[in-house]
Amino acid sequence: MRQGTWATILVISGLLASGLGLRAQAPPPIKRTVETYTVPDITLVNQDGTKVKLKTLLESGEPVIVDFIFGTCTTICPVLSAGYANLQLKLPDQATKVRLVSISIDPENDTPKVMRDYLKRYRAKPGWDFFTGKREDIDKVMTAFNAYIPNKMAHYPLTLIREQKTGKWIRIFGLMSSSEFLEECKKVGIL
Repeated sequence: MRQGTWATILVISGLLASGLGLRAQAPPPIKRTVETYTVPDITLVNQDGTKVKLKTLLESGEPVIVDFIFGTCTTICPVLSAGYANLQLKLPDQATKVRLVSISIDPENDTPKVMRDYLKRYRAKPGWDFFTGKREDIDKVMTAFNAYIPNKMAHYPLTLIREQKTGKWIRIFGLMSSSEFLEECKKVGIL
């Protein structure tokens, strides 16, 4: 079937559903689990071109939140990044005490400049870093966190929050509202 035919079918389906009084489906629920991950000992590069040992950063003892995004994404990544920006607004005096880590799933295109521009769009404060690296290293990180996908366009809405006391990770699969994200942060003592 041609693309135009699919578009027509979708429009007609939408009109029929609204005319019949059918409600749109609610977004899928958020799935929260507690996981143990082994952070690979690799070096990544942040938006300033600084090399950083990922294992050292993520296991530093500071509160850490990790997501996987890419600079040209127009779907999931802006929602995840808005959550980070909102969290930094809620913690202006503590923003540097919480490490917000965004790891590129598109290292072929996410250069330090692209990542810097991305963070500027979200008015990122110190404490939020965007990392890239060699494809093989990015794949190791994604695999270690059970987030590997072969195609960036099929990536997951995934947020990982490290519990300071236990070192375990809260794995949140799904798109959270700002209030849900803040509530998750409270549960692990970030707020």
